[in-house]
Amino acid sequence: MKLVRMKPGYGDQLLAEGDPELAEEERRLIDEFRRQLDLGMWAAVPTGTAGRREALMVREFEEVPRGAERVIFFPPAAGG
Repeated sequence: MKLVRMKPGYGDQLLAEGDPELAEEERRLIDEFRRQLDLGMWAAVPTGTAGRREALMVREFEEVPRGAERVIFFPPAAGG
């Protein structure tokens, strides 16, 4: 699993990578997941298939489906 952050103008930035089935790597993924949420980021797991861009919004690491390849963090939309 990869945790990435979208950075406009810079592409995706790899934050952490690991196998959630291994305790030490899962702990590192969870810690980084929480750190990003504490920074005010939103988290989404891509679910789209056949060229469709769809994602599942998640608020807890436990909500990330097992087998997910990546979680994308991004700032909330600005404006009103």
